[in-house]
Amino acid sequence: MGSAIYTRSNQMQNIKLTLAYDGTNYHGFATQPGGNTISDTLKKALAQLTSEEIKLITASRTDAGVHAKCQVVNFLTNSTIPIEVLPKAINSRLPEDIVVYDACQVDASFHARFSAKFRRYRYSILTAKYPDVFSRRYAYWLSYSLHLENMVEAAGFLVGVRDFTAFASEIKRIKNPVRNLEELSIDKKGAFIHFNFKANAFLHGMIRTIVGTLLDVGRGKLTPEAVKDILESKDRAEAGTLAPPQGLCLMEVGY
Repeated sequence: MGSAIYTRSNQMQNIKLTLAYDGTNYHGFATQPGGNTISDTLKKALAQLTSEEIKLITASRTDAGVHAKCQVVNFLTNSTIPIEVLPKAINSRLPEDIVVYDACQVDASFHARFSAKFRRYRYSILTAKYPDVFSRRYAYWLSYSLHLENMVEAAGFLVGVRDFTAFASEIKRIKNPVRNLEELSIDKKGAFIHFNFKANAFLHGMIRTIVGTLLDVGRGKLTPEAVKDILESKDRAEAGTLAPPQGLCLMEVGY
């Protein structure tokens, strides 16, 4: 693909990409002053391919160290690159920890962020005596056991349309802290515990703060009912610590 030459048309196309990435070595998705972000890396590859300055719109701005199995972006281009070869052409210009696995042309009104109906995230924890070499980038290791039933009970207080001020970072920048948390389930598979989230959207730091708070419940530092009080307090200082980023992964964006 590197030797192919493509022309530019007079008609702007709106292209939707679906990609996956290991966020370990990046400073998050969105462009940062220090660079080294998923967005910067993807835009550089697209610029090489199209000879255009690309503006990316993304469904969810994942933080540093957070992963994605299904991230969605869109961008406008005049390039005539055939859509069926676009993923392969982009991937040839990307590092191996970022992969575009679907591309399609969408209506001009499509917006990766505002057109999305929901986002699904999963936070994974490994509870074991010793850390696991092979999951260390994708799960938060804890050497102590957790009371799963108490965490499930506490999670129930958070499901629904709620003001999540107490669980958000940088709340001063948020105009509306109300989100519809449609699902918060917890399941155990062997030594792994997975927290499954589905919402119309999430506040910055919301998932990792909820996980940190539920871990306090699981280890007996908080009662399940205390989570309801924390939610109603609208005070970030009342909630738990921010869980580490490596356990978090964007699983799906629904349209």
